[in-house]
This record gives sequence, C-alpha cells and structure tokens, in this order.
Amino acid sequence: MRTYDLSPLYRATVGFDRMADLLNQVMTQDLGTSTYPPYNIEKTAGDAYRISVAVAGFTDAELSVEQREAELVVAARKEKEEEDQRSYLHRGIATRAFEKRFQLADHVRVTGASHENGMLHVDLVREVPEALKPRQIEIASGSRRVIEAEAA
Repeated sequence: MRTYDLSPLYRATVGFDRMADLLNQVMTQDLGTSTYPPYNIEKTAGDAYRISVAVAGFTDAELSVEQREAELVVAARKEKEEEDQRSYLHRGIATRAFEKRFQLADHVRVTGASHENGMLHVDLVREVPEALKPRQIEIASGSRRVIEAEAA
C-alpha cells in the first residue's frame, strides 16, 4: 500500500487542515471496507444531494440518521427477538447491523430523511452563508472620496 507525505501541504497552505486530513484518511483506509449495505449518492439539483441506502428488512424504529459536525452517520440495529422466532430454509436478505459514515463538505446539512419501499433516502443541501457568497463592490470616483475625507 502506498503512503503519501502531506506535510508539504501543511507548510504551504493555511486553513486546509480538514482537506489534508480527509486525503490522509482516504489514502490509509483499508481497501477491504464493507460494501454492505449498497447505497447511491445522487446530485438532485445545483446544491442538493440525496443518499439512498438499501435497507430491506429494517423498520423505521431500527434505523438511525445522525449528522455530527461534518459527518453523516447512517446506522441500523435489528431486534434479536424477531430473528430467534423464525426458522429460515434460505436467508438471502441480510439484516445485519451496520453503520455507514459519509464525510460532508463545509456548509452541507441534512434537510430530511424518508424510508419507503426498502430504501432510506437522506436529502442534503449545501447552503453557502451570505458572508461567503460573492458580492459586488461599488467603485467610487476619486473626487467623491476626497470630498468625503474633507467633510470628516
């Protein structure tokens, strides 16, 4: 497995610590990470996204969606009682517990979640604060600036 030294990035930039940490985390991640349950990430509009997770066999009460700062955690825990009462001849629908983590970009927040037809849909939106949006700066003429300075 390759490892990359990101220390030059830390020395040459200011405020990109989170990005460098994220790159470092992705590069050192185990390649055998679980693909259960399957999921899709869609871009539904310019600044809107949807994560759809296949959660067949789970009820609303057994599912959990939580946003922790810049991370979305989707988890499920199946009640043990129900499994003990059944005897399966073939079991092809996996209902084992899971926890999926998604790293969210700055200013991305969860707007809602819905569970229908065995799919859990989590809607997200990227909301850029007004202070970070581009704004037009009025250009004053030189004579106007001098007049304002003399009046003060």
